Amino acid sequence: MFKVDRSENRIHKLIEKRFSDLQLREREHVQEWIANQPDALGEELLIIQKEFDQFADTRERLDLLALDKDGQIVVIENKLDDSGRDVTWQALKYAAYCSSLTKAQIIDIYQHYLNRYCGGGNALEAICEFLEVEDLEEIVLNSGNGQRMMFVAANFRKEVTSTVLWLREHHVDARCFKLTPYEFASELLVDIQQVIPTPEAADFMISMVEKETEAKSAQGAQRRSHRLRLEFWEEALETLRARGLSRYNTVSPQKDTWISTGTGVTGCVAHLIFTKDEVRVEICLQRPNASENKWLFDQLYKQRDDIEKAFGDLLTWKRIDDKKLSKIEYAKSADCYDKGNWPELIDWLAVHMERLEKAFTDPIQEANQRMKTADF
Repeated sequence: MFKVDRSENRIHKLIEKRFSDLQLREREHVQEWIANQPDALGEELLIIQKEFDQFADTRERLDLLALDKDGQIVVIENKLDDSGRDVTWQALKYAAYCSSLTKAQIIDIYQHYLNRYCGGGNALEAICEFLEVEDLEEIVLNSGNGQRMMFVAANFRKEVTSTVLWLREHHVDARCFKLTPYEFASELLVDIQQVIPTPEAADFMISMVEKETEAKSAQGAQRRSHRLRLEFWEEALETLRARGLSRYNTVSPQKDTWISTGTGVTGCVAHLIFTKDEVRVEICLQRPNASENKWLFDQLYKQRDDIEKAFGDLLTWKRIDDKKLSKIEYAKSADCYDKGNWPELIDWLAVHMERLEKAFTDPIQEANQRMKTADF
């Protein structure tokens, strides 16, 4: 590996080092690097515990425990200069131990992690946000025998690579990442490369996974909740169009909990929400730039009294400083999966979306014009 000196138009070779030479340790260094930057392993992961040892009748502990974007458990084992002979056996044991973890246990494990390492937080909400769902009721965490394993080390013994390849042939998602430290002057650099499967093979596997996911999605649409949402949105959209809300003329019913339309301002979206326990109307400020969303929110909030007067009731204003987006919403609690309640709920959504549009159309347009000259 080389470092480029652009001022001299030269490259300088980096010196490959051993972790032991650099006095770096597995737990204090490598583990912390990955725990704080898990996407270094090539995908979005949510670290839910480290040094996990809550296995019945054993004192063994795994390095890092994570969830992937499908809600599946990922066991991450870190080594330094040598993978050792037994790392695959260790990880297989840990994956087997973790296979029995329930949704409630996973949430509890992550809550302990947040309390101990992150200064607190709500584990349930954080997992929902990571998986991009309204709630976890219909999401299966740690399903079946699909637990995954990731191995991180500077070098892998043949015993390890042979075992990992054999596991993959038997549809166990095991991966190896080569972690190489380099030194240049006073700088320390680390290169992380996935070596099993190779990037070329991984691309092919991703395509196969996408195909499988598409098939599962088609099957999942047959679930009761998905059928109910499709039916509800079909009826709701008919009512909205009949009431003259023309923006819904080209919107199709779907199995998701929301229906979205634009407001005439980029990144400002009107949502209709339908969940098991609630219907909701909301304005969501979701421009790519977080500061723009907060600026727009603040401009609208200054007009809160006038907007709520135009709407006819108090709204819930959510600036959400720790996230990119902001929301203004109005909700109604109900047993939404009871079809007998649907006429009332659909009428409620239609009435309150009309009010929301009336209250926000001019303020959003005016704020958008002012934003063009605002200094961020």
